[in-house]
Amino acid sequence: MLEFIQENMLLTIIAAYLLIMSLISVIVCIYDKKISKKNNVKLRVPEKTLLLLSALGGGVAMYLCMLTVRHKTKHVKFMLGIPLIIAAQAVAVYLLFHYGIF
Repeated sequence: MLEFIQENMLLTIIAAYLLIMSLISVIVCIYDKKISKKNNVKLRVPEKTLLLLSALGGGVAMYLCMLTVRHKTKHVKFMLGIPLIIAAQAVAVYLLFHYGIF
């Protein structure tokens, strides 16, 4: 019983983390889109920050947000890079669960 509770707690923590990272990613993406329209280079979010947020767990939300608000959709670095990040994360999660680490 204790093991079941610990497993569910771990999954809850992981889900909460991904939800928070997704929310942050969407907020930052929308912010950068709005600032880009004002041509204020000083306030723009660096591209490496957007990619880092994707790598830290906000990739799916970032990609969907980019497509929705049409932000960075002409940049190969984002349109190819973020799906590759998501795919690498999916493979890593599969391997972690498959080999019993979780």
